Amino acid sequence: MDEPLVAVVGAGVMGTGISTLVVGHGLPVVLVDIDEGVLDRAAAACADGLRHATLTGALPAGRTPARLRTTLSLDDVADAAVVIEAVTELPDKKAEVLAGVSALVRPRTPLISNTSGIPIDEMAAWVKSPGDLIGTHFMNPAYLISMVEVIRGPQTADETVESVLSLLTRLGRRGVVVRDAPGFVTSRLLHPMINDAAQVVSAGTATVEDVDTLMQGCLGHPTGPLRTADLIGIDNLVDALEALYARTADKRCRPSELLLEKVRRGELGRKSGRGFYTYSEAKS
Repeated sequence: MDEPLVAVVGAGVMGTGISTLVVGHGLPVVLVDIDEGVLDRAAAACADGLRHATLTGALPAGRTPARLRTTLSLDDVADAAVVIEAVTELPDKKAEVLAGVSALVRPRTPLISNTSGIPIDEMAAWVKSPGDLIGTHFMNPAYLISMVEVIRGPQTADETVESVLSLLTRLGRRGVVVRDAPGFVTSRLLHPMINDAAQVVSAGTATVEDVDTLMQGCLGHPTGPLRTADLIGIDNLVDALEALYARTADKRCRPSELLLEKVRRGELGRKSGRGFYTYSEAKS
């Protein structure tokens, strides 16, 4: 019996990491993007991620990775058993993609938005069947971090929740279901903290390294907030903060000038080779 096909739309950092996780657990993936160069880099990054996950014991022993197929055509999601949207955190872009996917897939196909903060109920207006829509917030790298925030919108069907939790179990992940709200739990707490950390550096109170060292050593943060910003992608972080600020009016969510300046300079984190830290190789 063939394994169900998982479609991932958006071949950036998160889409690539999620694709790596899925194929590493033996489920085939069709990865969609509008840029052939981005897809080529994603395929190479997926192969690197599979090697890394195998070396660290993050994949099931003895399981052969499934096929990753890349495509420029959104039509190729039509036969998927589940679709994961992983485009940038811009409402107009997510609306365009979700509407397009919703028009193509079979009824009761779970539509998962991998979002860091836009409410699921807001997205429900963009799809034909709001009951099929649900949110997830995978952490980066998705193939190494074993917990996933799952966001149930007010209109999300029980069947959709059960299907997504079953998929996460199949992928060796624990899903924690939370209610819908701007930023949910993880982003609502983490993103303002990262923004505050950038403000501390801007004020000259401490260096980037000292901020992260203190947060690791005193408060148990595994990587430090500014190293985490580099993992997220500083451009993605700014988009998420702006989405949060627009929906909460919380001043802690207004992106700091240091974050904005890094985006203007193209210092986006690991994927660009430089962010708060410098990396020997840019990550896709």
